[in-house]
Amino acid sequence: MIFRRSDRIQLSQMNSDSLISDMLSLSGFYLNVSGALNLSEFIRKYMIKLPQFKNKLLFEQAFTHRSYINEVKKVVQSNERLEFLGDSILSFVVSKYLYQKHPDFNEGMLTNLRSLLVNTKSLAQEAKELGFGSLLKLSKGEEDSQGRENQSLLADSLEAYIGALFLDQGLEAVTDFLTKTLLQKAEGIAERKDFKDPKSLFQEYIQATTHASPVYKVLEEEGPSHAKIFLVAVFVKDVKMGEGKGKSKQEAEANAAKQALASQNPQETLEKKKK
Repeated sequence: MIFRRSDRIQLSQMNSDSLISDMLSLSGFYLNVSGALNLSEFIRKYMIKLPQFKNKLLFEQAFTHRSYINEVKKVVQSNERLEFLGDSILSFVVSKYLYQKHPDFNEGMLTNLRSLLVNTKSLAQEAKELGFGSLLKLSKGEEDSQGRENQSLLADSLEAYIGALFLDQGLEAVTDFLTKTLLQKAEGIAERKDFKDPKSLFQEYIQATTHASPVYKVLEEEGPSHAKIFLVAVFVKDVKMGEGKGKSKQEAEANAAKQALASQNPQETLEKKKK
């Protein structure tokens, strides 16, 4: 059977193989399918990745947006409290994983890597891959405004799901779930060094090639005190390697480092300018 856009399927009414029957233990939960999709394919593609809940009401609540509450007569709770809990659990599990996995990373590197994993864009992408958009309970208004594709709602649903899973099965289950899903991205980010800011990357490069350290100097300050623009240059052994502007000294320094890194070969640039 094929279910098309806006169809509402009560999972308890469906019959299929033993795998689907197990998944249908969440009887009474409504699934909104966006686009043509075979129910069996949907469950195998998405829900097979999800741990089965002992408390199906917690599972439902994790996907219940507050807008939905105003449109139903029965008393239901939104996922906001679960989201609050899940946010903290997520931060702890990811922090512990990174701390143990990368003993050579300093605090700043760990913080940057964690933020790339748990920011709204990353969480929304993970929620989308898990099919959470199709599980959301939304008001008609949210539905009409493409709420199932909304990054914020998707990210919130993942945090709420983590909170619900913690209450239902404990920290070990959450850790196992995140290790198989979100944390799979961590090593790719670490290998690409996407988590490092330009200043850290430039300093690592310069120290490895010249055994010196970059020095940042403010060249100019423009504008009123409440809206200053800073021009900063980065020097290595008194040779200017790059410049950058920013609304703060930190931003200008990062842009200066970025410009220095953008040169084809910073080491070659350094040697040429010294001559």
